[in-house]
Amino acid sequence: MSIAISQTIHVLQIIVQAVPMGTNLALLQLMWTILNGSFLQSRGAIFPALQANEFTPEESHRIWGAFRHGVWQINEFVNRWRSHVLSEGEWKSHSYEGYRPVAVDWTAIWRFKLQGWSGKLFNGLLGKAVRGVGFGLVCDVGEVDGQRIPLLRQIIRTSKKERSEAKLKTDTLRWVKHHLAENEVAIIDAGVELSELQQIQMPRFVLRMALNCTARRNYLPKYKGRGCYPKWGERVRPLPRPYLANEVAATPPDKRETIHFEGRDIVAYGWSGLILSSCKPGETTDTFTIWVFFDPLYKTPLVLGTNLEQAVPLTIFCLYLDRWPVEQIPLVAKQMLGLHRQFVFAPESCNRLPELAFLLGNILTYLATVLPPMPTGFWDRRPKKRLAACAGSYRLRNFLKMPYLTLNFAKRSLLRRIYPKGWRLIAVKRHQLSCLHQSNTVLQPIF
Repeated sequence: MSIAISQTIHVLQIIVQAVPMGTNLALLQLMWTILNGSFLQSRGAIFPALQANEFTPEESHRIWGAFRHGVWQINEFVNRWRSHVLSEGEWKSHSYEGYRPVAVDWTAIWRFKLQGWSGKLFNGLLGKAVRGVGFGLVCDVGEVDGQRIPLLRQIIRTSKKERSEAKLKTDTLRWVKHHLAENEVAIIDAGVELSELQQIQMPRFVLRMALNCTARRNYLPKYKGRGCYPKWGERVRPLPRPYLANEVAATPPDKRETIHFEGRDIVAYGWSGLILSSCKPGETTDTFTIWVFFDPLYKTPLVLGTNLEQAVPLTIFCLYLDRWPVEQIPLVAKQMLGLHRQFVFAPESCNRLPELAFLLGNILTYLATVLPPMPTGFWDRRPKKRLAACAGSYRLRNFLKMPYLTLNFAKRSLLRRIYPKGWRLIAVKRHQLSCLHQSNTVLQPIF
């Protein structure tokens, strides 16, 4: 147990190493409070969670001040976390025919009664758009010891001017477009139209499409000899559908292949060289391919659209399956760490607390795989590597009573007394430069 806790604290030290003095310790204490499950008992409130870890009121206010007003950005933490994982060499990125998946997802922390918050997102359980704090998650997908593990790449928050779901999705897709490498493919679930991807000119993508989706051929059909000449391409329907008392037949596929995947045969139908239903032949050069997979494990077929014209259907199928690990990040943050309910109300706090939870959810997912199996209690005589065991082993672990840190540096309040007002900023800048110099050479303990 001591090895797991020391390794976790070591990772958190690496993440907050470049933060100004005083803020780094406060953020480390807050992050450990989230990891040990204190927010489950406090129902999302910060001060009761800190009080459960035996922090004094002065220390709790200092931690809250560093969280609320500290000079730090979540994506800086994400970059340091990625660098640490890649330097260890245990996480291996997935690759299919040279294509590496980049999963994209959107999630929200629902705040139904949050006053002054204009953002609304669609809630699948309620079937309507409700008030919530939305985020876009971008991650790479790989594996550790044969288990698929996501690696966070970027957390995108809503814009201050417009907190709508449409604007959040557009900002996320634009960021992915500008940061997509030549061998990377954006994997996107339903909720985004293929026309939106073509509008922003996404280089490579695999998109889940609706069962009743349609497209058109990029060429005109033959003239029938009567009437006006055709102006639209032939409509393509991947799946049949009912219309009143009749059934509209599906368009015969251009390709039909059977792929062998995990001991079962999956039939794939493909239509290539398609354009949007709203476009005429010759109006656009953006063509795409539709693949329909009939898996014997599921009653409903899987319909995927992609602009990877040369990729085989097995590659498209495997790429889309790698979109699901991104769902693990908000699942751990909300359900296992207890951040599905949050009692913060300042706009910056409403963004920062979920962002920290998503990062810690990814950290916990990775550590549960690389650390030795940990029992959840005395009854667990054959522990396994799983998130519940890793999260449960940190419960009620007091930060102040653990001998893994040497608290030998000035806190924020002490820093104000030592340095005059004009020299305080210079001292902080010097500390940041020294931390960057240490990170470029050899990692030194900062606590």
